[in-house]
Order: sequence, then structure tokens, then C-alpha cells
Amino acid sequence: MWEAINSFLTTVDNLVWGVPLMVLIMTGGILLTARLGLLQIRRLPLALKWMFKNEEEGDGEISSFAALCTALSATIGTGNIVGVATAVCAGGPGALFWMILAAFFGMATKFSEGLLAVKYRVVAEDGHSLGGPFYYIEKGMGTKWKWLAKIFAFFGVCVGLFGIGTFSQVNGISSAVQNFFDPNKSNCVNIPFLGEYSWAVVISSLILAACVAAILIGGLKRIATVSQIIVPFMAVIYLIFSVALILLNVTEIPAAIVTVVKGAFNPSAVTGGVVGTMIVSMQKGVARGIFSNEAGLGSAPIAAAAAQTKEPVRQGLVSMTGTFIDTIVICTMTGLSIVLTGAWQVEGLEGVQVTTYAFQHGLSIPGQISAFVLMICLVFFAFTTILGWDYYSERCLEYLTNGHKKTILTYRWLYILAVFIGPYMTVSAVWTIADIFNGLMAIPNMIALFALSGVIVKETKAFFAAEKHKM
Repeated sequence: MWEAINSFLTTVDNLVWGVPLMVLIMTGGILLTARLGLLQIRRLPLALKWMFKNEEEGDGEISSFAALCTALSATIGTGNIVGVATAVCAGGPGALFWMILAAFFGMATKFSEGLLAVKYRVVAEDGHSLGGPFYYIEKGMGTKWKWLAKIFAFFGVCVGLFGIGTFSQVNGISSAVQNFFDPNKSNCVNIPFLGEYSWAVVISSLILAACVAAILIGGLKRIATVSQIIVPFMAVIYLIFSVALILLNVTEIPAAIVTVVKGAFNPSAVTGGVVGTMIVSMQKGVARGIFSNEAGLGSAPIAAAAAQTKEPVRQGLVSMTGTFIDTIVICTMTGLSIVLTGAWQVEGLEGVQVTTYAFQHGLSIPGQISAFVLMICLVFFAFTTILGWDYYSERCLEYLTNGHKKTILTYRWLYILAVFIGPYMTVSAVWTIADIFNGLMAIPNMIALFALSGVIVKETKAFFAAEKHKM
């Protein structure tokens, strides 16, 4: 029976995360890129400048930078370290090319999401801002589309509680800790009804649940404060080690770039026939890129709506930098490290082991140190993802329940409980269900982006015309 259920869920998952959804998201990105006149290239320097320069006035709860860090906290996670390795191993080095291309068009999508989030946000009675796809569907497309907004919000709640926000991240943290401190499971304890687990897993789960509870009980401002500290700090540390690895292997970079480009269009020539078609390489790269930066899924605009800003376009530009940092910078660094060191060709390695191999063999420091750095990065990246997704799912629940505080508080404690039991959850069906809900979020959001693309273009033109007159 369980095999039949798992088989059915896997079929649905492959259908949801298959070619149609990727085509929908990529087409949306291409359309918005064309209608906005390559805004992600022309306005990127301005976006990077405004990323750190907060507005003096404006409605909202947190600064634009804090909103960006909250969004990045949910996107910079295991996907940047584990997901890239999975994509390159399954789709060959060419998957990295398609990942970067998907992110390029995704920047236009993320800009549009951020713009609409601020334009159509509402302010609750207690003064906090609420916005995201559910409000730009209802207020932008009209109340007759409210059912579509509710579908998005329902999927958002499910994603947070059933896996992407909790189980998969917590499991990633406990696995990373165990692999470093107790890889052979030498120090184990028998937990009733659950089985035998390493003390490293048990202790890490207790500490993690306590830390998550302490932060989540403080609400958005505490999540944003923690994200503002952890996200930039860990991203910089990871980038320093990645850049060091690339510089130490600088003579191999031209050959690596040729391998990536060649592998994108003729993967069999690079992989020796293991990956035979361009479609496979494209599918793995595009899917992993979308999964990593979440452009098109509709999650990041929920955080963008809380930014202290008067200008929707300005917040759209700041939101756009999230995709640039997440995929075009961090994922590219991971992918190049894997290709440069040949880690993707080592048999028997999968997931984080591939990236660990790249760091251990590409850096001229003891392997134990590089493995420790990677473990710390994984732990903190996954930790901030847990925080970010709680915020997203709570806002979705707030929309569904019209702000019923007891329901939201109950959900918050259920979320903390899910974090606590996450390391002991090994049922693959839970992970598959979470993947399905995650993909289903994108459909209502992309419908809204297509429908409101005219509004996006009009707002953008008006804003830059006004800016030009100020100069």
C-alpha cells in the first residue's frame, strides 16, 4: 500500500515539477524581460546601490535590506550547496549554464513580484504590513479571483509546515552535524518508537528547536534582525572560501567554462554519454535554479511587502538582487568549484559529499577544516531557511483566517514541533508532498504575473520618468 502511495506521489511530483511548470516560469521571465527592456542588466548597478541604502520614509515594518535578508534567508539554503551538486551530477556541467540562464530571466520575475507586493499590500489594524501574491491576485486582478489567491495561500501554509520549511532543512542540518562529528555512528542512543540515533543528531535537534522557538516567538522583526546578521555573514564566508578555491585553480577556469558551455548543448561529449540529451541538462539546471532562488514561486514578495518603502519599483529592484546573489553569484561559485575539481565525476558521491570533496581537494588547507566550514555554512543556511519559511507560511495563514491570532499562534508552535521532530522523519512521502505543494504555489503566482504584466511595465516607466525629472 505504502509503495503504491509513494509511487503515486512521485508521479504527481514529476508532473508538477516537470517541463510544463518550468516552461511556464521561464516564459514568464522571458516575457517580463522583453517588456521591461532588459531591466535586470540596465538597472542592476542601481539595484545593488539601493540594496544597502534604506529609504528615510515609507510605510512598512522593516528596512528594504532587512526584507531582502528575510527573503534571502528562505532562498539561500541547502539548494546552494547540495542542490547545485545534485544538478551537475545528474545533468552534467551544462546544467550550471541553464541554471544561470534561468536566474537571469528570474531576475525580471523577482523584480515584478517585489513591485506588485508593495503596490497592492495592505496594513493591518495593529500596523503591520501584509502582502504577496494573495493580495496582488485579489486587488490587482479583482475580487472574482479571490479563490485563486486562497489556493496560493493554502499551498504556502502546507509548504511551510510539511517539509521545505521544516523537515528537509532540519534533516539537512542533523545529517551535516552527524557526518562531521559522528560519521560512523559510534555514539548512539535508542529513542523509544523512533529507533537508534547518534547523540549528534539528538543534541543538534534540541538546540535547533530551542533557537528556532526563541526567534519565532519574537515575530517578524526578530526574524529580520537575525537574518540581517546571519545571511550576509555566512554568504561572505562561503564566497571567500569559494573564491579562494577558484583562484587556487585559476589556470583550469578556461577549460571549466568550455566544459560548462559545451555540456549545455552537447552533454554527451562532456559526460561520455552518461547525460545524453540537452533536454536533460536543461531540465536539471532550470529546475534547480528555480528551486534555489524561488523566482516565480511567489514566496519572496511576502517578505518584500513588509519593507519600509513608498516606491514599489524601488523594492522590486532590491528584490531582484536576491536572485542575482542567490544563483548567479553563490550557485555559480558552487558549480564552478565542483567542475574545476572534477568532483562531479567521482563515483559514489552524492549531494553534500560532492561539494565537500570539491572543497577538500580544491583548497590548500587541511580537509577537516574545509569540511567544518562547509558544515557550518550548511547549518546556518538551512537554519535561516526555517525562519524565512515560517514567516511566509504565517502570512499565508493570516490571509486565509483573516488574521485570527490564536490560529496563527497555534500554527507557530506546530511549526516549532515540526522542527524538533524533523531529524527523525525519514518518510519520503512527506518530502515529496512538500515538493508538490512548493511547485503548485507557482501556478497562481505566474497567472497573476502574466495578467498584471501591463501594470508592472506602466509602474516601472512612470517611476523612472519621475526619477529622470528629479535629476
